[in-house]
Amino acid sequence: MPCVLVVEDDPSIRASLMEILSEHGHTVRSTGDGFGALREVAQGALDAVVLDLGLPDLDGADALRMIRGISNVPVVVATARDDENEIVKLLNAGADDYLVKPFSGAQLMARLSAVLRRSAAPGPAAGGQPQPVDPMSPVTVGELAVDPLARSAYLAGRELVLTRREFDLLAFLARHAGTVISRRRLLTEVWREAYIEDQTIDVHVSALRRKLGERASAPRYLRTVRGVGIKLVAPH
Repeated sequence: MPCVLVVEDDPSIRASLMEILSEHGHTVRSTGDGFGALREVAQGALDAVVLDLGLPDLDGADALRMIRGISNVPVVVATARDDENEIVKLLNAGADDYLVKPFSGAQLMARLSAVLRRSAAPGPAAGGQPQPVDPMSPVTVGELAVDPLARSAYLAGRELVLTRREFDLLAFLARHAGTVISRRRLLTEVWREAYIEDQTIDVHVSALRRKLGERASAPRYLRTVRGVGIKLVAPH
């Protein structure tokens, strides 16, 4: 059964969330502050985190960034800040989903179930078949075939000539086909750097578009979700 960490400083709310999760068959761990959350995440064995942003010792957004520095565990943030720009910032900082307070137990379970499903299996390929979990297994999305082990990529049978970083970016997006990947995640999992200029990602995405025979104004495989990130999909 999934193990979920609840990070909430209000004891009554924390107890209520733990009860809801337990009733739905989850193993639950909890803490009331940001540093406690970091300790729990560092210990591992977590399938998801429900993170309140109003913590007594750390701003929740800072706690989120620190969690992302040590783990890729799915994080659902709970916030009273019903502001689109703020929510976009949280998603770019590494949140997988969000809940705006007050929320119901049904909303919590729906959001949590969704992020658990996404983390359990990569996005679908053409025809709805699930992609292999092994990051070195070949991936096919539409007419695009990527083989991470051979470091080769083919589009409709034609081999693509890619730089090392272009291939890394394409392989990562293909392995998570159908999922919107934030810039923050690309930085940590493809570039493996905390900070680089945004233009660097844009340049590589633009280069990939050209080699895939598409333009930003007429995308086929690479779809930008404004303010959130980019995803690779099979053309319709």
